[in-house]
Amino acid sequence: MYRAHTPSLFRLAVRILGRGGPDPEEAVQNTWMRAVQGLHSFRWESSLRTWLAGITIHACREILRARTRERAMMGTPSSVEPAMPEPIPGAKIDLERIVAGLPDGYREILVLHDIEGFTHEEIARLLHIEPGTSKSQLSRARRLLRASLAPESDMRVPQERLP
Repeated sequence: MYRAHTPSLFRLAVRILGRGGPDPEEAVQNTWMRAVQGLHSFRWESSLRTWLAGITIHACREILRARTRERAMMGTPSSVEPAMPEPIPGAKIDLERIVAGLPDGYREILVLHDIEGFTHEEIARLLHIEPGTSKSQLSRARRLLRASLAPESDMRVPQERLP
């Protein structure tokens, strides 16, 4: 079970937290510790993969909250960007870096739906939100992603449309 699920849990943690530092490994370790402790209460209402992903998401959120507290204690503004993964050599578009720069909630939904393949209903159960909230967050995340990928010239309003 550990060998089957750890690689995907680690990828999920990296996509939510970024590659910088030991945080993704810590999130996966916390996931397995909590899973072992709570396995007796798993009711099989969802797949094991979904249940483990939910634990990983909660572990990542705790790490993100701890980062925010550390910044506040150090006097660093809370608007500091999340740790960005290093660019992939030779890549023209560093999609991982752009996704890591999305706000936490948008990034979670985008990763879960578009990358990990969860349905809106599964995401709603994982994050304790309504499926409609998942859909709207995904729409906003995609809009921000498109804006980040668009060349600067495409983002300007044509002169003839200005009043």
